[in-house]
This record gives sequence, C-alpha cells and structure tokens, in this order.
Amino acid sequence: MSAADARTVPGRAAAAAGPGGHPHPHPQADRHPAADDRPEPRTFDEALAVLDSGGTAFPADPAQAASRFRRLARLLHPDTAPPGRAAQATAAFARLTAAWHDHDRQILTGPRYRYVLGPLLAAGDLADLHTARYDHDGERRTAVLKIPRQPRDNDLAEHEADVLTRLHTVGERRHRAYAPALVESFRHRADDGTERLVNALAPLTGFHSLAAVAAAHPGGLDPRDAAWMWRRLLTALGWAHRAGLVHGAVFPEHVLIHPELHGLVLVDWCYATAVGTDVPVLIHHHADDYPPEARQHEPASPATDIHLASLCVRRLVGPRAPGPMRAFLRGCTLPGQNSRPQDAWQLLAELDDLLDRLYGPRTFRPFTMPTAN
Repeated sequence: MSAADARTVPGRAAAAAGPGGHPHPHPQADRHPAADDRPEPRTFDEALAVLDSGGTAFPADPAQAASRFRRLARLLHPDTAPPGRAAQATAAFARLTAAWHDHDRQILTGPRYRYVLGPLLAAGDLADLHTARYDHDGERRTAVLKIPRQPRDNDLAEHEADVLTRLHTVGERRHRAYAPALVESFRHRADDGTERLVNALAPLTGFHSLAAVAAAHPGGLDPRDAAWMWRRLLTALGWAHRAGLVHGAVFPEHVLIHPELHGLVLVDWCYATAVGTDVPVLIHHHADDYPPEARQHEPASPATDIHLASLCVRRLVGPRAPGPMRAFLRGCTLPGQNSRPQDAWQLLAELDDLLDRLYGPRTFRPFTMPTAN
C-alpha cells in the first residue's frame, strides 16, 4: 500500500455487499477493566486463581499496578513454586508477564475478541495497518487491524468488510486465499470520542508487493518469473468477477506475492464495486493509470481490472518482455472497454498458450527476494 491520498469522489461503493450485510456492533470498552476488589492473594493457589479468573487486570494507579504485579510475580515465580508444580508455575508466570507487558497499552474490543494494539505495520491510501494480538481459546494469535485515519472513511472500511464477506460466502471456496481473511469488523471509540470502523484481518506473512518486486528488479523482471504472478493475478480476478465484483484498484502496491510458495493475495478491496457500476473512489497518484471508463465514472466491468492488471505486468517486466508478450499486453490495455478482453478465465487460457509458445511446458522456477541490508 502507498502513502495517503484523498478521495476524488465522495461516498461508498454501491451494491457490492450482496446478501447478508456485515454486522457492526455498538462501541465497547477500549481499556482494561478495573482491577477486582477482592483481597490480595497470599498463596500460589490464590495467585493462580486470580490469573485463571481473569483478575490480572492492574489498577489505574501506576504504583498500585506495580505492587499488584510484584505480588503475583513473587507467588507465581517457578523458583518459589510448591514442590512438583514448577511447570505449572512456569506457564502461569509467562501469562502474568504477558498481561503486565500489555498493561496500559491500547485495547480495541470487538464482538469476538479484545485486541492489544501493536506497532504500525504500514500506511495505506486511507488507513493505517497495525499489528495486534488477541486470545482465542487460550491461544495467543496475531491479527492486522486496518484503521481509517479519518472518520469520514469509515464507510469505505465498512464497505471493504462487506466485500470480503461476500467473497468468503459467495466466491468459490477453493480461491479464498486470493483475498485477505476477515476476522471481524467493529466500531472503536477513541478517548476523544472519535469513532472508527476497524477491520481485523488475518496476517499475511512472507509476502511482498509487486511494487517491491519491481523495485528489486529495476531492469525488469524475467518474464518467466513474472508468468506465475500474472497467472495467479488473473485467477484472483476471475474469482472476484464470478462473485459479481470488480476490484477497481489493481495496482502494484495492492498485489502481494509470496516468493517461496508462489502465492498471491489481492488486497485493498475498499475500492471494489459491483460489476456494471462505476468505481466510486479513485486514487490521486494513479489517476493516469485508470482506463477511460473509470476516469469518466462509467460502469466498470472485468475489462477494467484486466486493464489495470496488465499495466502492472507490463511495468514489472519492462523491456525484458518479448515481442509477442508486448502485443498481448497491448491488447489488454486498449482504450475502448469493449475492445479489451472481458473474461479473466479465458484470458488465462490464452496466456498459457502464449507462454507455452514462448517458453515451452511450464516448470517450477524458484523465486526469491533480495534480503534487506
């Protein structure tokens, strides 16, 4: 994702949510609850009972919070555990340490989970992405919280949740990995009263954007490596189009690839729209990349996404593209929407024929990204 941009058109995309719109509960508490007023524990079992009952929340007063932690730590430390209970004490002490580490950090509460907000992961067009931790049946998990920087963009965040829900429920199950997995969506009220719509997403580990891939290959990527990325991108688009959606923002920073697994995920679905409706929001710094129908706010079709995806590939391969591949890409980026391919699945089959003529039968080519210095 890229640096912040303003909208060019107000309002959320129409009709993309489909049946069964995503629920959004009322704001809930965003801080730790007050510590309980029971007597302080005096024994290992009493401290363990406090830990097991969720009573490890610390008082707001820093001195009292530190005192509570020291008492529990002294009672639960493995070195002072009752005979035969060192392993139990080790696990309990680790839980206590994690709770203390989380103390006074910002907590965002959804209908299913409470999230400990972590550091900024990335700054997108309209939202910031933070790492976060939450507990699921006693197991600590990681999520990515996508939080609009401006409350006026809550509608787009809500729309993205609706789109991801539609892809999960209406799209073909076998292709779900081509879009981020939505854990839940909820409203969070900050201390100043500002309310934002937060989308909790499953993390994507080991992925790189096509923008990063292009930056690592300034002379152009070998077309044989770009081939599997291109094929998977067309599969992702064909999946979305069958679900009645146009992504509307297929740009290099929104296409993530996994080098080792040859995987691909298409992100930033807040710009998506229903097939046959116009792309509601345009990104300023990509103004020249949109096909004419998007700039003129005419109905979008699969050909809109095919145009954008083809631009990604053309720029990724650059001068290394052979003549037949350049001609193929040129046909996918013609100005007239009706002159471009309309079916991503059919285009994928035609691409396979082209690649077979150029390079012979498909073989797996290991791909790596350069390590950061």
